[in-house]
Amino acid sequence: MIDDNSSEILDLDDECFEQESNEQTVTEHFRFEADLGQELVRIDKFLDNRISGVSRNKIQEAAKAGYIFANGKVVKQNYRVHPKDIITVNMPGQVSDFKIEPENIPLDIVYEDDALIVVNKPAGMVVHPAHGNYTGTLVNALAWHLGENNNFGKDDIRPGLVHRIDKNTSGLLVIAKTEAAKVNLAKQFFYHTVNRKYQALVWGDFTNDYGTFEGNIGRNPRDRKSMCVFPPDSNIGKPAITHYKVLERFGYVTLVECKLETGRTHQIRVHFKSNNHPLFNDDVYGGDRLLRGTTFTKYRRFVDNCFEMLPRQALHAKTLEFIHPTTGKTMSFDSELPSDMVNVIEKWRIYSTAGRTWQENDSNL
Repeated sequence: MIDDNSSEILDLDDECFEQESNEQTVTEHFRFEADLGQELVRIDKFLDNRISGVSRNKIQEAAKAGYIFANGKVVKQNYRVHPKDIITVNMPGQVSDFKIEPENIPLDIVYEDDALIVVNKPAGMVVHPAHGNYTGTLVNALAWHLGENNNFGKDDIRPGLVHRIDKNTSGLLVIAKTEAAKVNLAKQFFYHTVNRKYQALVWGDFTNDYGTFEGNIGRNPRDRKSMCVFPPDSNIGKPAITHYKVLERFGYVTLVECKLETGRTHQIRVHFKSNNHPLFNDDVYGGDRLLRGTTFTKYRRFVDNCFEMLPRQALHAKTLEFIHPTTGKTMSFDSELPSDMVNVIEKWRIYSTAGRTWQENDSNL
């Protein structure tokens, strides 16, 4: 499982939730497949970079106890991970070093019933506790809201989660309130039957109103906190497909709608970056710099002002559609763009309709 700060959206393509085995007395908590370009590193270091909320000492203890496997065989902490290795951590009980503490944090609840809850997560809120973010998360808030719900245990660091969005991405999330709902929803994400649409403000203009980005997504070998796009035939990373539609053009930036066909880590952000359209103010993928436009001081000041108004990547999970795990009915939800994105889009709209005429006494920009 990847640190929440490094993940735009994660479903069962990239994150294996706990799966009970009828043949073993242990639980498969984590499962990873090493990339084709994986360097030879110790397995404790490999897992330390991927499992949040668990110390390296805990990982080493798990290895000594025989709970860590490479390609189905027990290995010790000094085992070196090879390309395409299947690494699993199978342990009895939970592996977290901490418990979920309920916190009275306001939630924007879009819908709730006995099986699930849909929330509109604000930008800046981490989804679940991880290294450096043990409090103030969506999970902490949900633990308070759901109170004595036995299915939302304090020992599970990802209770009810079947997908997630990055800390600095806003928008809709569905959380299961029962184990049966969690399994059902997880399968829908795994088989890509959930309909998710995002809106993003990205750098540059597009030749066509519609398009599709394809390419395998895997860890950046030079920076494990970011992702890279690799050729589809490279056997590195996992296949990813993002469809986009132009909603509004502002000359140097464009408002687009994105529909995911897969759910890879940082999928939208890395796909647009690899096609020379980084998301506006995305500090991981280079969108926090002036990438299009003029050299005029007034224009630079305008862009910097937009960055201050929107101090995050311009990405919002706007719509979410899935089949209700109990009733079988189609559930569709839509959310408004948050005010920071709305305000910046309006500033670009004013600039665009003004014909990009910059005057030193222009106070509207």
